[in-house]
Amino acid sequence: MKKHLRYAFSQYGVKELEGHKNNPQIISYFTEIGYKGKHLKDETAWCSAFVNWVLKMCDAPYTGKLNARSWLEIGMKTNSPQPGDIVVLWRESKKSWKGHVGFYINQVDDEIFILGGNQDNQVKILGYPASRLLGYRVII
Repeated sequence: MKKHLRYAFSQYGVKELEGHKNNPQIISYFTEIGYKGKHLKDETAWCSAFVNWVLKMCDAPYTGKLNARSWLEIGMKTNSPQPGDIVVLWRESKKSWKGHVGFYINQVDDEIFILGGNQDNQVKILGYPASRLLGYRVII
């Protein structure tokens, strides 16, 4: 298993806190990659912050950006993903700037299973329709 995938699994179950409190671990995903400020909340979209944090902690290349689609510009494109490779999906529409990013686990039929942050407000594995795929990236 790739080192960064083991590291991502170490965060499994980290989730947003209800109400006005923020989970300090989620806030650290932002601060460790250089985003600071009182405006940060655990409700802020944090899928890319999580992937950035995991890769930074493993001394691997990372984007440092909070938009999921920024991951299409790093690493090498692949059409044969392996567990731990980056998965980038579109959100709302394929032409939107919005997206989702996480670590590839596997694919069953037309569903891609991803380990990521901000999936049902927590770090967990969740399936997404393969029709939403923008690309897979191998981080070297």
